[in-house]
Amino acid sequence: MGCLGNILWLILGGIISGLSWIFVGLLWCVTIIGIPVGVQCFKLAGLSFMPFGRNVEYGGGAVSLIANILWLIFGGLGLALEFCIFGILLSITIIGIPFGIQFFKLARLALFPFGAQVN
Repeated sequence: MGCLGNILWLILGGIISGLSWIFVGLLWCVTIIGIPVGVQCFKLAGLSFMPFGRNVEYGGGAVSLIANILWLIFGGLGLALEFCIFGILLSITIIGIPFGIQFFKLARLALFPFGAQVN
């Protein structure tokens, strides 16, 4: 399912979600302070382009908590809302449920990207 799922994913919204991560990463890279956040966005864009067969594990410490709070205020809510809307729309049909689940996985990741490891 991984290869076929990823191909269908790109058609059903994966390109839009990946480009969203890249756009937000470019906005963060405008300032020198935001470059580490932008780099994290570019890493997560790779997951967003091909999410099937990959898992996300959450962890981290105090620095991740502070980074996640700043991220939530300055960029995470918009992405999470976008991914939730796509997830709800795709979950209307039985065929779209696996793709909706992937969008919900990305929505959670859009809220708390720091301290998360993609396997």
